[in-house]
Amino acid sequence: MRELVRTNDIVLVSAIGALLDSANIHHLVLDQNMSIIEGSLGVLPRRILVHEDDNHEARQLLTDAGLGHELRADD
Repeated sequence: MRELVRTNDIVLVSAIGALLDSANIHHLVLDQNMSIIEGSLGVLPRRILVHEDDNHEARQLLTDAGLGHELRADD
């Protein structure tokens, strides 16, 4: 799995999820339920991951959608 985005912005997480779903790119959102621990403050970022095989396509999709600045460094 490769991390695409790490953000506290739940609207952005939802938008990226919708983009990936529309392109049939399976993804995981990690740390989504951490609000129980953090007290719903939105301090802990959510991480969006895709399978290694979909990494390039997902990155291109987000770049084309104007969200390239949100991408994590591709190690």
